[in-house]
Amino acid sequence: QVQLVESGGGSVQAGGSLRLSCVSSTPSISVDCMAWFRQAPGKERGAVAGIMYGSDTDYAVSVKGRFTISQDNAKNTLYLQMNNLQPEDTATYYCARKRVCDNWYYTWAQLYAYADWGQGTQVTVSS
Repeated sequence: QVQLVESGGGSVQAGGSLRLSCVSSTPSISVDCMAWFRQAPGKERGAVAGIMYGSDTDYAVSVKGRFTISQDNAKNTLYLQMNNLQPEDTATYYCARKRVCDNWYYTWAQLYAYADWGQGTQVTVSS
C-alpha cells in the first residue's frame, strides 16, 4: 500500500511563505504523476498544482505565479513552495499520486483520477 506523508503546514500572516513536503513510499516518484489538492471547510477538494514525471507542471489559476510544485527524486519527495499566501489559501493540503498520466494536461486536476492520498497538512493564513 502506497503511503504519502505530508508535512510543513502551519500558520502564517498574509504575504508569508510556507513549503509543504510529501514523502512517498513508492519506489520512485519520477515515474508517477503527482499533485497537490486543497480543501477548505465547507468546500470541495480542488486541485492546486500538478507535476508529470518530475518535469511538466501546471497550476490552478488562483495560485499561478505564487506557488511552485517540484520534486526531489533522490528523496522521493514532492514539494509545494507557497509564496505571498493569502487568507483564501487557508485549507488542508493533500498530496496525491497516480500512475496513469494519459492526456495529463487535461486530467491532472481531476480528483477521481488519483488513487493514493496523504493524510493532509493544515495551512492557515491570517490577514
